Amino acid sequence: MVNNKKSKSLELLLALGLTTAMTTTALNAQETVKTNFSELSRSQPYFLAEGGEGGEGGEDGAKYSDGEQANANFKDKMRGTELLNALRQGGYIIYFRHAQTEKDYADQINAVMGDCSSQRMLSEVGWNQSKMIGEAFRKYSIPIGEVISSEYCRAWQTADLAFGKYVKNSALNFPKAEDYTDEQVAQMKAQLTPLLTAMPQKGTNTIIVGHDDLFEAATGIYPAPQGMAYVVKPDGKGGFDLIANMLPEEWAKLGAN
Repeated sequence: MVNNKKSKSLELLLALGLTTAMTTTALNAQETVKTNFSELSRSQPYFLAEGGEGGEGGEDGAKYSDGEQANANFKDKMRGTELLNALRQGGYIIYFRHAQTEKDYADQINAVMGDCSSQRMLSEVGWNQSKMIGEAFRKYSIPIGEVISSEYCRAWQTADLAFGKYVKNSALNFPKAEDYTDEQVAQMKAQLTPLLTAMPQKGTNTIIVGHDDLFEAATGIYPAPQGMAYVVKPDGKGGFDLIANMLPEEWAKLGAN
């Protein structure tokens, strides 16, 4: 990962308010998928992502939120082969923000659980990201125990494509609001914290596939771009430590550094 820090920084800058074009070749080598990483700006105190993944902010020179800045400033405590060897021993929780969607907008007010047509859906890029992550875990023999997903289709589909299994947990869902009150932010923190502090089954790592705002509420870090993962180490005493963050493409390079 040492050699990838520059590219990670660039991706984070793109995620924090710039518009980029991503080219995918899995099904059609000539098809270009345009991805807008910032649909809306965030001005309200608890517009964590325009009420739920409505864009990463920082657009048109707008000041980054504290969570966005914390994501950009985060420094890995382990990387490359050291991180891989640690994950092979188990004992970590890996929190994924779901993979890339067709469009980034807040859908939680009108979303109906169980009805994917009412929700944002994974794009072809997102499908490929999910499969790439799963292939890397298998390639490097990273042991997986529980795989927990929110009830949103983009989350459980990311989990299914990557790991071939998942259990839905409504604690990973958004509150039904576009801009969050203090109480709703506290609610999201209370929902996610027990999952981040639960000790994985011995010799395995727990996978959580969720969303941006809950992770920010629990950690103070807004995970961007979509597909970003944070490696979490629970301490067995109700706390946890953030060890590393990983972009989707970095998993395949984990053992190369």
